[in-house]
Amino acid sequence: MIDVTTLRDDAHGQVLLPGDDGFDAARGGFQLLDPHRPDAVLAAADDHDVHVAVAFAADRGVPLAVQATGHGRNAGLDGGLLLSTAALTGVRVDPDARTAWVSAGATWRQVIDATAPYGLAPVSGSFPALGAVSYTLGGGIGLLSRRYGFAADHVQQLDVVTADGQLRHATADTEPDLYWGLRGGGGNLGVVTGMRIGLLPVARVYGGSLAFDLDKDPGVPAGWWSWTRNLPDEMTSAVSMLRYPDLPMVPAGLRGRNIGKLQLCWCGPADEGERLIAPLRELGECVQDSVGELPYTESGAIFAEPERPHQYRSNPVLLPALDADRLDTLRAETAAEPVMCIVGIRHLGGAMARPPQVPNAVGHRDAEYLVSVLSPVDSDPAAVTAVHRRLIAPWQPDAVGRPLNFSFGPLAPDQVRAGFGDADGRRLAELRARFDPQHVLRPNHPVSAA
Repeated sequence: MIDVTTLRDDAHGQVLLPGDDGFDAARGGFQLLDPHRPDAVLAAADDHDVHVAVAFAADRGVPLAVQATGHGRNAGLDGGLLLSTAALTGVRVDPDARTAWVSAGATWRQVIDATAPYGLAPVSGSFPALGAVSYTLGGGIGLLSRRYGFAADHVQQLDVVTADGQLRHATADTEPDLYWGLRGGGGNLGVVTGMRIGLLPVARVYGGSLAFDLDKDPGVPAGWWSWTRNLPDEMTSAVSMLRYPDLPMVPAGLRGRNIGKLQLCWCGPADEGERLIAPLRELGECVQDSVGELPYTESGAIFAEPERPHQYRSNPVLLPALDADRLDTLRAETAAEPVMCIVGIRHLGGAMARPPQVPNAVGHRDAEYLVSVLSPVDSDPAAVTAVHRRLIAPWQPDAVGRPLNFSFGPLAPDQVRAGFGDADGRRLAELRARFDPQHVLRPNHPVSAA
């Protein structure tokens, strides 16, 4: 245990110990598997508390982890101090400059709601409840990314407290190394208190999902893949495959069926979007069709991901291309697994393949597709991991890397290295040694351990 007397004296927010009301909620977050097990939690009330937490951990040589929403945690902190930034949710919009200042704990939902009145939108993720800063530090593949690139490409400034206790303003002109490494490097270099991002002139999109019964129409995933091979950048899409349980809470049209969903987001004129999407409806008999024009504030409905915290694991891979036969095998094997597996395949390329105006640490821009297998975990994480490894193995020889933002579970050093090219991985490790030589911070993806 650690003595938190001075921490309580210096902090504006609550300091929670095991057994205190709110301790378990603060350390849990959205990912309930392998929660943090800290000696204490500082629930930050303001940016001042970030300085306090970093200084406290550095002075005493105790490990420090940071959690906003807790979606992307890979392994829990054991001992030390957990800094919760969940209450730091401020968003300030400058509509004339088309920018927003986003505080450490703000979700994309809060950013979207703040920017929508001005007809503007961020490069947000498919799930609005995600933490905007943590998502962006990992690169950020969003609903508008084929048209506008990674979320990290739109960051203009980050305020970050490094392990020496300094507040640094990282821009292309000030702290350029930090600016490079924080945008896509995973946040290993300090604790970000906020970021200024560029916004896009997007108020409405044309999209939704088309659902098919894959037992009746097994060619849907391959048909989607063929359709993606010649698309304008304005179309971002994905396919997911899942055998839904035969349970009352599942919609009647999906219950007990092996479903393939095509998720679609077009950020051009609605009539052009409908023309492009129309061939997908010919792939089979739609059992559910939610495609239409919608305000960007409702963009979370496109993927309609579950909002209840739960336990899960995943295994993803980045690929230069897809193989139709292998894709059909993955469809069949997934449906036959006794473990519930959700296969998601996202179409990348477009603006994501092009370098940003100011280089950053986002890895593997040459990838055209992202394939992931995700499962809820009820009892045996090792058994789930083994199933995922078996399903992903046929794709592994062709992989160009690994998307760390989609990796949920403990990662070996070689898996962390796979998130970046060799030169960028070495540069990130050098920056980690420079800005946090004592390894005070315990990030989700410890690049320096690679």
